[in-house]
Amino acid sequence: MNMAITLPASYAGLTVTPPFHARFRRQFTPLATLSTPPNTSSSSHQAAVDWVEETASFFELDNRPIMLFDGVCNLCNGGVKFVRDNDNKRRIRYEALQSEAGKNLLRRSGRAPDDISSVVLVEKDRSYVKSEAVLKIMEYINLPFPQLAFFLQFVPLFIRDFAYDNVANNRYALFGRSESCEI
Repeated sequence: MNMAITLPASYAGLTVTPPFHARFRRQFTPLATLSTPPNTSSSSHQAAVDWVEETASFFELDNRPIMLFDGVCNLCNGGVKFVRDNDNKRRIRYEALQSEAGKNLLRRSGRAPDDISSVVLVEKDRSYVKSEAVLKIMEYINLPFPQLAFFLQFVPLFIRDFAYDNVANNRYALFGRSESCEI
């Protein structure tokens, strides 16, 4: 038996906990728990940060997208060099995931600031990760890559991301790493 609690969307103290393997377990799993709103006068309370607003300055004077990459990964550095060599119009900017700007742009993209598991392309209004980031980057660089990206988009996302994850999870073993960002 499933029960749902309907509350106004504006209730700030709502924490949603989705049931884990709910269809395989017959025990009651709470769908939501309510907590009292935090005391705003407490010194330990920190206000939520709007990372889109916080990083808006990255796009004020230059609206080109920013490619975030693992700065110590040899494969990633090679990928950046490849994109840079095939981006004659200089339509993409680059930033290491490990940099302070990279961490803030990761937060803007809804990812943990220490998540260096994926290339991320951050545009002014949207972010792309994993294989979607690669395809979007391909759209920005010279021929024939935009056309190749067009055809690769028809490969289902779960297959593209499966292939991406297998390479990403083994990138240091396959390609090595450097002591610092080479770009």
